[in-house]
Amino acid sequence: MAKIKDDYRNFTGAQKAATFMLAVGEKHSGALFERMDDEEIRELSHAMAALGSINANIVERLFVEFADQLSSAGGLVGSFSSTERLLMGALPEERVTQIMEEMRGPAGRTMWDKLANVNEQVLANYLKNEYPQTVAVILTKIKADHAARVLGVLPENFSMEVIMRMLRMEAVQKDILDHIERTLRTEFMTNLARTARRDSHEMMADIFNSLDRTTETRFMTSLEERNRESAERIKGLMFTFDDLARLDNTGVQVLLRQVEKDQLGIALKGASDEVRELFFANMSERAGKMMKEDMEAMGAVRLKDVDEAQAAIVGVAKALADSGELIIASDSEDDELIY
Repeated sequence: MAKIKDDYRNFTGAQKAATFMLAVGEKHSGALFERMDDEEIRELSHAMAALGSINANIVERLFVEFADQLSSAGGLVGSFSSTERLLMGALPEERVTQIMEEMRGPAGRTMWDKLANVNEQVLANYLKNEYPQTVAVILTKIKADHAARVLGVLPENFSMEVIMRMLRMEAVQKDILDHIERTLRTEFMTNLARTARRDSHEMMADIFNSLDRTTETRFMTSLEERNRESAERIKGLMFTFDDLARLDNTGVQVLLRQVEKDQLGIALKGASDEVRELFFANMSERAGKMMKEDMEAMGAVRLKDVDEAQAAIVGVAKALADSGELIIASDSEDDELIY
C-alpha cells in the first residue's frame, strides 16, 4: 500500500491543486476545469493521478489555505481511475480519453520533453511518413544526441532531405510550431499510449509487417518451431501488400489518390497478379499505360526497395482505414479489419 502523505511542507503547488480538485468533487471541479486550457488540465491531471493517499489533516489544512471556512472529513486517494471519473464529469468524453491516453504515454511536461523519452526507432517509424520540413522542425526541438539517433535509423535519402532543411531553417513561426505540437499530441502520443496496452500478438504482427521478407521468413520459421499457436495467430493479424486485394474499387481509388506514383510502381513490381490487376483496373487507360511503361523502364528492382515501397503503401492504407475513408474487408463476408 502506498504511504499516506502527511507532511504538508513537502507538497508542491501542483499536488496542492490536485488534492483540492479531488476534495471538492465533480460538480465544483468541473466548473474549474472548464476555465483551464489543455496544458493546465494535463499538468493537473498528472498530479492527480500520481497523488496517492493523502492524510485527512492535510486536506483540512489545504482547505484552510484556499478558503478560511472549508475543511474535509476524510482522506483521498488519487489514481488514474479517480482522475478519469472526475474529468468525465467536466469534459467531453473524447477530450478526457485524449488526456488520459497521453498521461499513459511517455513522461514529460511539454511535448518535447515527452519526445525525449520515446525510443528513436519508434519515433523514426512515425517521422518517416511526415514531410522532411516537419521532421526538421521536430529534430531541432529535441536534444542533439536523440536527434542524431533518430537520423541514424531514418531511410538515408530521407535523412539527407531532413538535414538539408535543418541547415536552411530560419526561425519557425509560433503558429506552425503549435500546429506540429497538436499533431504530435493527437496522432503520435495518443497512438503510442494505446500501443503500449495492445495485445502482444498484435504488436508482434506490426513488427513482422515491417520486416523485410527474408528476415520475416526466418523469424516466422523459428517461431513456428517453438510456438506454432503464436505463429499462426501473428500470421492472422499481419497485413501485407497482397491483402490489398480485399479492397473494393472505391477503396483502391481512394488509396491511389494518396500514394506516390513512383512508389506504387516499385511496389507493384513485386505484387501478386491479383493485386496488380486490381490497381490497373481502377486507373484510367492512359494512367495505366504510363504506369506499365514506367515499370518496364525500371528494369530489375531490389527486393529491399520493393518491400519498403509496399510497406509504405500498406501504412497509408491502414491510416485511411483508421480514419474511416476506406474499408479493408476480411476473409469473412460479414467482418472487416479495424486498425
